Amino acid sequence: EKQEEYTPFYEWDYLPALLCHSLSWSFMIMLPLAVYYGFNVNGVFISTFFVNAMWHAVMDNSKANLKSTNLVIDQLFHLLQIVVTFAFYPLYVG
Repeated sequence: EKQEEYTPFYEWDYLPALLCHSLSWSFMIMLPLAVYYGFNVNGVFISTFFVNAMWHAVMDNSKANLKSTNLVIDQLFHLLQIVVTFAFYPLYVG
């Protein structure tokens, strides 16, 4: 819903903050894997990092801006994201 003093000039102002938050969250999720694998940053690690960041951004945007999901679904998807990352990343790194 649009506020009283809404102007289309600021329509996309939330995107930089959303992307920074998503990158920060992904960094914190990937940090234990980086430590465990001795900071061996390869293509799989970088790809996993950016997929996590984009997945997080899409979910947060759907909750906060599009209002197409609720907080419970959002948090369940974030938990699923962590489980999938920790379950499948070791399979590709060996």
